[in-house]
Amino acid sequence: MEANGHRHTFPKDFLWGTATSAHQTEGNNTNSDWWYWEQNKPAKRKWPLEASGIANDSYNRYEEDFDLSVKLNNNAIRISVEWARIEPEEGKFNEEAFEHYRKVLKAAKDRGLKTFVTLHHFTSPMWLAKKGGWASFKTPNLFAKYAVKCVEAFDDLVDAYMTVNEPQVYSTYSHLIATWPPQKINPFLTGIVEIVMHLAHNKAYDAIKKVKNVDVGLTRNIVWYQTHPYRKNFLDELLCKLLNYLTRSLRIRPGRKNADFIGIDYYTSFYIKGLWPHAPAQYRSEVGWWVNPKGLEHILLQLNKYNIPIYVTENGLADADDKLRAQFIRGHLIACARAIKQGVNLKGYFHWSLMDNYEWHQGFWPKFGLVEIDRENNLERKPRMSFYYYANICKNNAVV
Repeated sequence: MEANGHRHTFPKDFLWGTATSAHQTEGNNTNSDWWYWEQNKPAKRKWPLEASGIANDSYNRYEEDFDLSVKLNNNAIRISVEWARIEPEEGKFNEEAFEHYRKVLKAAKDRGLKTFVTLHHFTSPMWLAKKGGWASFKTPNLFAKYAVKCVEAFDDLVDAYMTVNEPQVYSTYSHLIATWPPQKINPFLTGIVEIVMHLAHNKAYDAIKKVKNVDVGLTRNIVWYQTHPYRKNFLDELLCKLLNYLTRSLRIRPGRKNADFIGIDYYTSFYIKGLWPHAPAQYRSEVGWWVNPKGLEHILLQLNKYNIPIYVTENGLADADDKLRAQFIRGHLIACARAIKQGVNLKGYFHWSLMDNYEWHQGFWPKFGLVEIDRENNLERKPRMSFYYYANICKNNAVV
């Protein structure tokens, strides 16, 4: 990679894409634990703010969505498949669901897009939830069987698999903060769920490799912690080091042998002042996350010690008026370019998200999309100005 003045050029084989997940975009995912949770909300409960319903109807409009990827000059796409559709009852795999996802993947490949497929993006079959879900040590074997079925069914239509998306986020929101199903506050189970998800990744990795030599990785949501620039003290610096260790090294080091790449989902940073996390008020997304591109550069540099390929598999912000998104993309891609220049083996970048979607317990109000979804006008796809900004970067393989 070379930088000419303020122009940062990326490697020739760099992958440019966007990321989505099935439940957030497909609609009518009726056999999942999330769907059940959305439909059975007690009156006194705040979350979720609304149900996913038809979502973006991407189950039927995926070709239209992939055409947007082509207009973005992308050469890759990150999507997920729904376990609840593929195995609606334990041990009974749905050939119609396999055929549907084969059509989806072929549509992507026909448009020249490399396919990165997530096997579990927060949602599970209802039958699994009734058996204990991710708090059960039986789940890793069940997940590995499902993973193998997918690999056998999709064959050469998938370029890389991601097993379990953001284990620590799922465990925290389901059992510590408890704004996600099963919405049971239990700090002990928070740890158990994350352990079980790691075991599931390892089981699936080994099982997939016996079937096909395809790249398999795990995605991690990583937050960067730093001291306040003008109010540093020893205890704050010590806490930053501890938090950065807990969010990166402690979780990534044990699984690095069972991963062909690391997927990084990066959204925000915190600075520590008085042993407490803070975010500057002047540069936040609409969900309150501090926009700090430098944090991504720090993370990439520190992860390079594991000596395996890295992808930024999610990076974006809630910005309904599209005021900050182009600046956000520019800043984070410059951070990526600087990391590559310093020797980081960063292979690709997937912006979150291609389009507005169902943002889990918060419903549809946070707008993360390069493409607006007009929910008052037949879910019309409307590219924002940042869409064209990102498309130009992808076309030129460079950021200025």
